[in-house]
Amino acid sequence: MPYSKLYNALCEANVHDWAQQLPKQIHEAFDTKKHGDLLKWQTQLAQLPNIQTNQRIITADTINIGSAIDLSIETQTQLKTQLLAFSPWRKGPYDLFGILIDTEWRSDWKWQRLENHITPLHNRLVLDVGCGNGYHCWRMLGAGAKRVVGIDPMLLNVMQFQLIKQFYDNNAPIDVLPLGIEAIPANLRCFDSVFSMGVLYHRRSPIDHLFELRDCLKSGGELILETLVIDGELGDTLLPVDRYAQMRNVWFLPSCDTLISWLNRCGFKNTRVVDITTTTPQEQRTTDWMRFHSLKDFLNAENPTLTCEGLPAPKRAIIIANAL
Repeated sequence: MPYSKLYNALCEANVHDWAQQLPKQIHEAFDTKKHGDLLKWQTQLAQLPNIQTNQRIITADTINIGSAIDLSIETQTQLKTQLLAFSPWRKGPYDLFGILIDTEWRSDWKWQRLENHITPLHNRLVLDVGCGNGYHCWRMLGAGAKRVVGIDPMLLNVMQFQLIKQFYDNNAPIDVLPLGIEAIPANLRCFDSVFSMGVLYHRRSPIDHLFELRDCLKSGGELILETLVIDGELGDTLLPVDRYAQMRNVWFLPSCDTLISWLNRCGFKNTRVVDITTTTPQEQRTTDWMRFHSLKDFLNAENPTLTCEGLPAPKRAIIIANAL
């Protein structure tokens, strides 16, 4: 993958240590011996048609590249088959040359909930932790960010991003790296804005994750944190005994007051909750592009305010804070 422009940008931002480590980290992540589907995805990526278009929209709810008139009907049919080969598509939506990729999540709804609360991204260096296929990274670039770096260890997500970027512009100042936050050197302190959305509850140690996020930010830089929460008072936290909404990798769901106290303890200030929204089956659902079970299958059939395990149904909060 062509990351040379990113390496140069990091050096310009005086992040030389990570710029020197990244080539090895990326090479190891893209080891086809470690991931059986990687070579298949890379081959499929290389076989995508080379289509020229002047239509590139990353400021609207649907990321839109090209239109149906750019393709013959035969090429459009072939392209849809190729895009479906990268399923499941979880974050979006996207419209590529008249083909609507109706993803599991209406990720645009989350962006609408936060965009008017964050510091404007114009000319900022932005990190998106656990970014999936990069939908929100595109929205960050559309909002004026100088450069956007997304990280996600799931290679299918990275392949989906590379597919979108290949049609958009391979020289655009946006990248998704096949890495987790553990790959970022400690005390980097270089990003103006850091997003962590839908990650904290997957971490066995949420406090460590908050410290990692703080260490990515410049002093005064802004954290945008979105995570599952519960109703409750300071100190209240839900730790599922086994599964939560059929997910085994859900650990800590704090109350908002508890989460604010965690953030303040971990070196943040100006901590405030800007949104609390219950997740609905209209926002997260099964589609032709993600055919597995989704939220409605994980809720109590008789009482949708509970999960199928009898726990409080998903409710998400967005918290904004600044690093000390």
